Amino acid sequence: MSRPRTLAALATVPAAVAAAHILPAATWLPAVRAVLRPSLDGRGSADHIALTFDDGPDPRSTPHFLRELDRLGVRATFFLQGAAARRHPALVRRTAAEGHELAVHCWEHQPPWLPRPLADRADLERAMTAVRESAGSEPRWYRPPYGVLTATRWWAARRLGLQPVLWTAWGRDWQPDTDPDGVLSQLRDRLTGGATVLLHDSDRNSAPFSWRVTLAALPRLVDRCRAAGWTVGPLAEHGMPTVGRGHAAGRDSR
Repeated sequence: MSRPRTLAALATVPAAVAAAHILPAATWLPAVRAVLRPSLDGRGSADHIALTFDDGPDPRSTPHFLRELDRLGVRATFFLQGAAARRHPALVRRTAAEGHELAVHCWEHQPPWLPRPLADRADLERAMTAVRESAGSEPRWYRPPYGVLTATRWWAARRLGLQPVLWTAWGRDWQPDTDPDGVLSQLRDRLTGGATVLLHDSDRNSAPFSWRVTLAALPRLVDRCRAAGWTVGPLAEHGMPTVGRGHAAGRDSR
């Protein structure tokens, strides 16, 4: 849906409904997230960094990341787009076979602004099914497109037993005209022990060939983490409390 059509459609939604839908999306802002939903920040064990990638699988770029991660001896969490996972199941299976954790990003990268509870759940369920059938494992984590966790996306994730998690530090690696130094500079201020790092293994929703910048920055990022005494790995090893399937009311599984 184009931006003018989206704005026109949003104008027809009652103000109270629109506000209730959009308000949780304020957690996109780190300062708001720290107060309202600190668990979304992805804080884990102080001696660990969770390395995560969005927007794959992408046959043009993801294999390069798999090779580099293997060379570095690092495993990561990949937040997959369901439609892409359906198109490239062999790449999904390879990612899982090489020891990486698979999570759900979306079915396709849709704008989040309209309340669409049934459609959000249907899309998320389709994405979960694509990941499950390709990799043979049940995804645990969910990160919405743009990091915008609206009320309907939150509801859909919890009904399906997924735990939403955003990030602690990002490299803004999707932007045009960035370089490895820029990615590392963006990460620097919030890259502390226990952080969850957001990067992208595809330029599907980013500046063309931006993934090459991310790939070039990756070994320097891992070296920096190891020099600080932090291990680098997936969210499964991050020491975060998890919400199990069937805990849709928000009860912690511990």
